[in-house]
This record gives sequence, structure tokens and C-alpha cells, in this order.
Amino acid sequence: MMPKREKVWQLIRMKLRFAMTGAAATSVDYVLYLLLANRVFSPVVSNIISYSCGMVANFLMQKRFVFNLQGSARRAFLLSALVSLGGMTLSTGIIYGLNTMDFFARYQFITKLCATGAVFFYNFYFKRYVFEGRFL
Repeated sequence: MMPKREKVWQLIRMKLRFAMTGAAATSVDYVLYLLLANRVFSPVVSNIISYSCGMVANFLMQKRFVFNLQGSARRAFLLSALVSLGGMTLSTGIIYGLNTMDFFARYQFITKLCATGAVFFYNFYFKRYVFEGRFL
């Protein structure tokens, strides 16, 4: 049995890998969002498109670098997509709400940053459950 201290450090290392792969996928999401928002589509539609692209990139990196896949990759992808749909719903709701305020409507990079930060922990714990079958 692993000592509690080692479990804590293992969880911290896993969160750091999750943060790094998430940063790469978030970069895809963020850049695409900024290119699309208010130029091609509304912020809400832009978020749905960019979040979906980031979701696929995120799954591939998490599968390889963060979690120990327990079960089939297809099942994990479908469950991960379901979790990401929840994250996208939260993120889109936040973007919709913030865009009702002039400041956030003017500064989309801040709006997207707020939404991304709010969804980080939701994604970590639910994705860990999808890949490893446990939250903690």
C-alpha cells in the first residue's frame, strides 16, 4: 500500500501533467475562439466550435500523457466527450452570461479566460473518473 504522502505527490504530479496537456489543448481552443468570435460567428457559436476542437486534442494528449486508461479507448473517448459536453455547456453558459456585460463583450480574451479557469477542476475530476474509474 502506498503511503499517504506519496499518494498526494502522485496526485500533484498528475494534476501538473493534466495542466500541461490542458494548456496545449486550451491554446487550440483559445486561439480558434479569438479568431472566430465576433469576426465570423457570435461568441457562443465560436466557443462551441473552438471547445470541440480543443476537446479532441485534449483527449489524445490525456490518453497518452496523463491517465492510465482502464478499458477500451472508444469507451473512454465517448465518456470523455460526454464530460467535455458538460464542460462546454458550463463554458458556453459563462461566456453567454459574461457577454451581457459591456466589459466582457469588449474583451473576449478575458471572457474566454474566465470560462476556461472555471471549468478546469470540473474537467480534471470527471476526466480522471472516465480514464481511471475514480475521482481521487
